[in-house]
Amino acid sequence: MLNFSVKSVLLGLLVWVGTHAYAARLFIPMDAETQTNHLKAYGVAYAALKANVEVDWLLNFKGGSFCMSQNDGLERMCKLRGVNYEIISDAQYAGIIDQISNPDFNGDIIKLEKAPKIAVYTPPNKEPWDDAVTLVLTFAEIPFDKVYDDEVLRDDLHKYDWLHLHHEDFTGQYGKFWAGYHNTEWYQNDQRAAEAMAAKHGFKKVSQLKLAVTKKIRDFVAGGGYMFAMCSAPDSYDIALAAEGVDICDVPFDGDPIEPNAQQKLDFTKCFAFKDFSISTNAIEYAKSNIDNTNYRHVPMNIDYFTLFTFSAKFDPVPAMLCQNHTTTIKGFMGQTTAFRNAVLKSSVLVMGEYKPAAEARYIHGEFGKGTWTFYGGHDPEDYQHMINDPVTDLSLHPMSPGYRLILNNVLFPAAKKKPRKT
Repeated sequence: MLNFSVKSVLLGLLVWVGTHAYAARLFIPMDAETQTNHLKAYGVAYAALKANVEVDWLLNFKGGSFCMSQNDGLERMCKLRGVNYEIISDAQYAGIIDQISNPDFNGDIIKLEKAPKIAVYTPPNKEPWDDAVTLVLTFAEIPFDKVYDDEVLRDDLHKYDWLHLHHEDFTGQYGKFWAGYHNTEWYQNDQRAAEAMAAKHGFKKVSQLKLAVTKKIRDFVAGGGYMFAMCSAPDSYDIALAAEGVDICDVPFDGDPIEPNAQQKLDFTKCFAFKDFSISTNAIEYAKSNIDNTNYRHVPMNIDYFTLFTFSAKFDPVPAMLCQNHTTTIKGFMGQTTAFRNAVLKSSVLVMGEYKPAAEARYIHGEFGKGTWTFYGGHDPEDYQHMINDPVTDLSLHPMSPGYRLILNNVLFPAAKKKPRKT
């Protein structure tokens, strides 16, 4: 028979073990049934990384759930931000790991180690309607810095891991808004600001300034950076690269005509994603090229959805991470560039989301040098046809937005410890 002191020690040990086995892990489910604020959940995961708490990203388990050591501060943050969570024991988590490790289960565990430093390339005079990424980062409470031409040209990008491109027109054509808006105050202000910026850096034309910026961003990616772009930034970025040394801007944009045979002088080998596209030489046309499928698709709003591909999490962790969601069907949404025509995609491009009836890709990814890029068509995932001067989207009304989740997947992507395998 055990004496009292020995029994007391054993009892205390059992209480300690039981307590620590029970309150060991903070588990954040990301499925449609359990989680009611998917967007804020990404912010909690980011906050954990900032606090040096390692996060497990459970690919394809309950919608791409997060798990981390139990932490009173993070638990309190979940409560304050309306993020559903569970406290599970080590034994329960071991069971999850066993399930994910099963070869028949399409899942994997990605270790997120360090919060990426985030920059958003955006003009100082940006209006509230301008950028979905800025909106969702703010809503998710993920910190970011704003950078623009000054910062890029003085090589500040080396300070960051992840860069988002606001829907800039890197060709120097001011978004091809001239026909409809050249008499408006905002257009004239934007043009004056762009011309002043070009002059400040010793360029005669805005197109020359933007080309210099484009090449600096290219170097950022080549050196191992992660670049994400939406709306008009993806196609205008590649057009600018292809048109290096070629004047593709007409009189309203730079004061002189387009260079003769400009189309034939494009070099598609310089592009990240696109090939064999035709540029628009009409100054009043609201299009820069035929990369964008907007004028070809003719898809009614009620059937405008695109589908995410399902990738093998164990063998293709990169696209599996970038496509984590609680659904594989995403509502379509339009923009200056809505979607990318399949006919102009390079063979090296990985298509992650498509609308097959219109022969278009909506969400694409690729590698350049040591880094990666991701292009996402459309302007605002929760505003089908966002117009200039429309009110800002209130993301508190869309906390489960699968379209916005794709953006936040990209934000966490650089934090992954497991280095991407080439697909």
